Amino acid sequence: MSENTFIATDQNFEEEVLKSPVPVVIDFWAAWCVPCKMIAPTLEELGAEFAGKVKIGKLNVDENRGTATNYGIRGIPSLILFKDGAVKEQMVGVHSKQEISNMISKNL
Repeated sequence: MSENTFIATDQNFEEEVLKSPVPVVIDFWAAWCVPCKMIAPTLEELGAEFAGKVKIGKLNVDENRGTATNYGIRGIPSLILFKDGAVKEQMVGVHSKQEISNMISKNL
């Protein structure tokens, strides 16, 4: 975790994500998920590149089942981009830095 990423939980989701003044990308992940570990450094880099414009959060699906269930998470990693409290885009699986960057850019 860097200063540009945060831990999302069932408890802070509404405040940190749905009420955020800037778009938020949530990485739905689990500790046992190898592809989730592969995508983590990319999300750290994007957090730094988009600092101040977008927040990047990580939500552990095993520890926060309520939020994962609410958003129908079936496969991980799943990235969901929220803007103004609504889901704008979703990606499942490992994607390139460029693909994730494009998703963020078109929602700024």
